[in-house]
Amino acid sequence: MAQDETQEVREYSDEQLSYVYENRRYVGTKETVGFVLWDAAQSLNINLYATRFISNIVKVDLGYQAIAKAINSVWDIVNDIFTAAIVEKTRTRWGKFRPYLLGLALPGFVLSMLYWMMPLFVGGQSTKAMGKFILFMVLEIAREGVGTFQGIARTGLLSTITPHPVDRTRLITLANFASGQFGEKLPEQIMTIVLDLIDNKKLSTATFSTAQQLMMSFVGMGSFCTIVSSVMSFWFFMNSKERIMQSIKSPKVSDSLRSIVNNKPILLITLSEFLSGFGISGSKSDYYIDVLHFGSMTMIAGIPAAPLSPISFAYVPWFRRHFSSRLLYIVSHYINNFLLVFVFLFGCIGFNPKTFKGGLFRSKLAMFFAMATWEVLWTLFYGLRSVIGTELYNEAMDYCEWKNGYRTEAMTSVAKGLAAKVATSVSSVVTTALKKIVGYDQNAYTDGTEQPDYVKFYLFAMFTIVPAVTGAFGVIPMLFYDLTGKKKELMYAELLERRKQASVVASTGDSEALAALSEETMQRN
Repeated sequence: MAQDETQEVREYSDEQLSYVYENRRYVGTKETVGFVLWDAAQSLNINLYATRFISNIVKVDLGYQAIAKAINSVWDIVNDIFTAAIVEKTRTRWGKFRPYLLGLALPGFVLSMLYWMMPLFVGGQSTKAMGKFILFMVLEIAREGVGTFQGIARTGLLSTITPHPVDRTRLITLANFASGQFGEKLPEQIMTIVLDLIDNKKLSTATFSTAQQLMMSFVGMGSFCTIVSSVMSFWFFMNSKERIMQSIKSPKVSDSLRSIVNNKPILLITLSEFLSGFGISGSKSDYYIDVLHFGSMTMIAGIPAAPLSPISFAYVPWFRRHFSSRLLYIVSHYINNFLLVFVFLFGCIGFNPKTFKGGLFRSKLAMFFAMATWEVLWTLFYGLRSVIGTELYNEAMDYCEWKNGYRTEAMTSVAKGLAAKVATSVSSVVTTALKKIVGYDQNAYTDGTEQPDYVKFYLFAMFTIVPAVTGAFGVIPMLFYDLTGKKKELMYAELLERRKQASVVASTGDSEALAALSEETMQRN
């Protein structure tokens, strides 16, 4: 990119510079519907209860879980680097990313089915049974390997499905709005009600014990979600397109790494997620189930906020026009933890820190009002949070193309993901270890007994005050994000011209001319 950006701006007309704001559409109705279904499929699961499934149903020892998380974290880092290099070199008639989404759909489906069926294979074994641990580890590693290819390909496809930022924002907003309104959370909600009924002995039968009822619920719902979400995703993969042309000559690994270093927007986003990832956070569902014995609180407390969820998407375009991306990202991503500080202070009213007795955090009614208030305030920013993070990443990919003349979605997404994974892996291992250290009883849930008072307070603090304090440092890097205003307008005006030239050359079938055009762009910048 030329050093004098002001001089570059004068080379473009107001019409060209306003391209970034125009309402252009490249993705048709059929593909848009598929995109919405695909987005819904990503959260059509019961992963909210995955930790409880492993700890209380499969019953893998917490110490073993910490070991597994540590091993899988190392594998995750190594696997990500090699996978990114492979995807970055891919050039096929079906695109750069779709071959992996299509080819790994079946293996991913099989591995997920085996994961949720684990209790059928290792049920009744002790928490430290080596066979159980090995099965758990193998599935974790295999799912991580397949998931890495799929994750990189998903991120890349989203950034190349349309060349226009407004069209991309439209897709992201529509998908999040539609999937949020039409049942993407329904499996989790059904599961929550079922678990509450079983936990409070409302489904007791002479045929099945509490443990058997819980096991069948997890296996059944987990398998059902895997089947439905896999079908929805595969249908979209078959009907999707990649519309942003990749450079004929794939970038070298060194070029890919350099494109990350000189991409200021992605560096700041990555650093922000890295610092936020060190935030130690417990499970809200653990608190609801183990302390309040009312997992349905997550739904009931959300009722007052429910009408605000669709409304929150309506003013996303207005926010985008009137405020900087930097401010919108910071507010939408950290308002959650900021509000939870007040939930913690409210819950501690009447709490005796010496005996761990008392406290409003034990009261269903009091915590309903606290959590309902939190839900209402947080939901006001739900639409913005759903859109802004993804769109900032996609803008950073366009910045890479603008600055370097080629796109490195795979390597960049891995570098960004690795930084976050290192932090979250450390956080996850620490959180699991702390759970064991404080004396969390893995058998209390299925045996119908209570957790100790100090453990209950720990579960409350771990989902409120602790993540708010430990994850706050992620705000700092985003204070320096500057891909806005004239700089952003110039970027998209120049990208439009480049892509037009590349399209004209590509239509002639002259691959040498296309490669020369890409090389010229790289040399100019």
